[in-house]
Amino acid sequence: MKQAKFSIGQCIHHRLFDYRGVIVDVDPEFLGQDEWYESNARSRPPKNEPWYHVLVHDANSETYVAERNLLEDDTREPVNHPLLDRFFVEYDGNTYHTGKHIN
Repeated sequence: MKQAKFSIGQCIHHRLFDYRGVIVDVDPEFLGQDEWYESNARSRPPKNEPWYHVLVHDANSETYVAERNLLEDDTREPVNHPLLDRFFVEYDGNTYHTGKHIN
């Protein structure tokens, strides 16, 4: 299994659909339904690489995105999403933080 390139709280840019967002969860490989993959993953990204749950900037949606479709967002602009407070306690101008300590 491939090591995830991005982490929870990191801001990203979708290279195909040109939106920004913040990662709220990481799956080591595709964990969705095959039916969803067939109807939504049009570029057919690999299932055996990391996939990310992303809150989309200026939207009320969350997406599930393959790693190969993501780039690091270098705008340093905060993400605007109604669920941000459910996941994060602060933004340091680069990364969102959960407030939870990981050993």
